Amino acid sequence: MRLIVMSDSHHNHIAVEKIVSRNLDADMFIHLGDGAEDVDMVRIMHPEISSRFVHVCGNCDTDSASSPVFMTNVGKHKIYAVHGHTHCVKFSLNPLRQAAEASECDIILFGHTHCRYMKYDNGIYIINPGSCSCPADGTKPSFACINITDGGIVANIADV
Repeated sequence: MRLIVMSDSHHNHIAVEKIVSRNLDADMFIHLGDGAEDVDMVRIMHPEISSRFVHVCGNCDTDSASSPVFMTNVGKHKIYAVHGHTHCVKFSLNPLRQAAEASECDIILFGHTHCRYMKYDNGIYIINPGSCSCPADGTKPSFACINITDGGIVANIADV
């Protein structure tokens, strides 16, 4: 299964559309918040992928009906996806990790910081795709591609 993960588009639906149009064959698209309107716009532009698009609510998604947490099983793995603001990810990843572990998740996806982050630690993948619109770490706008197979997981962060 191939997942495309993005975050923090902040009213830049063009960035989201670029990512989607390059990856139309992905099995799932996950937007980690602060871009509900962008996701809605891209769903209209690409109705064929609408059912494969998940959005979690970010701190700037004030009118969004999306949930603040998304969990799903993919093969033998379980994903825990959040924006991150309610877990204080700008200060520590410990509360986020504890919440994911309590839900028996081994893949953690988060946004909010606008900074790329990828780490495999003690059996858990922790990934922040950075911002697809306005990064805060001096890098280019980015997204993550995660391939999950019976043989394992390969994750990458790519420029938009």
